[in-house]
Amino acid sequence: MNASAYTPLRPLRSRHVALRHISMHLSEWGVPPGDADAPLLVLLHGWMDVGASFQFVADAFSDGFARSRRMVAPDWRGFGLTRQSGPVDHYTIADCLGDLDALLTLLAPDGAPVDLAGHSLGGHIAMLYAGARPQRVRRVVNLEGFGLPAAAPGQAPARMAQWLDELARLHQGQAGLKPYANAAAVAERLRQNNPRLPADKALWLAGHWAQPDGQGLWRVLGDPAHKVISPYLFRLEETLAAYRAITAPVLAAHALDEKGRDSLGLLWRGQYTLAEYLERMRSVPDCRIEAVQGAGHMLHHDQPQAVVRLMESFL
Repeated sequence: MNASAYTPLRPLRSRHVALRHISMHLSEWGVPPGDADAPLLVLLHGWMDVGASFQFVADAFSDGFARSRRMVAPDWRGFGLTRQSGPVDHYTIADCLGDLDALLTLLAPDGAPVDLAGHSLGGHIAMLYAGARPQRVRRVVNLEGFGLPAAAPGQAPARMAQWLDELARLHQGQAGLKPYANAAAVAERLRQNNPRLPADKALWLAGHWAQPDGQGLWRVLGDPAHKVISPYLFRLEETLAAYRAITAPVLAAHALDEKGRDSLGLLWRGQYTLAEYLERMRSVPDCRIEAVQGAGHMLHHDQPQAVVRLMESFL
């Protein structure tokens, strides 16, 4: 790849905070953390991603919005630069909810409601949190936070057996993440995952998505244990109950590619459809649904200006 790395319009500030036995890394833009009066927008990244992934969104915000907001994007435990007190062999959504609750207590100790925006896994977590802690959330932006296909109780024994098998493979060293020769190779992998990602942005993201290991290779900043399947089934009725408990207005944005295809249908191939997801969103008392054209699942990378226009009008 012959490209220079993207130059951010709003440089990322980096710091760590201690909570729940981890040192959580935060990427921040906008108003510095010392100004507690500025409205807080917490940006929640997806699976196998990092908080810095919201750089292009931060750059697309208008000057007025960026200068008036505290924007904070944590790295979930097991991702990015967040550090844990010891090794683990699997992760749960419950830990993400606990970490988010503790983070908001640190960032907004007066209990004032905050805005949450999440992509994919982060969008799903934002929705669940808004149902569990409605008094803590002012507005929710859900970017392709679809959740998972509905599961039947009868699938539970096989799921638990699969989890046990994957745990065993992890501990046998059979579940590592592929290393890369250099930052350019990492950037190429990011573009394989998302061909719409420009080369300069891919190279910039590569430096946050992976790091050199001191032995000549670049390692993805993600714990291989994240690839171990959850032992628990996705419980649709519990999720819908959380949706019904949300009191904040919700903006749910999904992507449509150049042929009008949605990423959910392309990913799940009929096991879970956009129509099913939109039906789930009807459980949310106050939900605005929007499509972002010319984008795939990483819509905040593909069309940050379009995403930001929706967010600014909503927030």
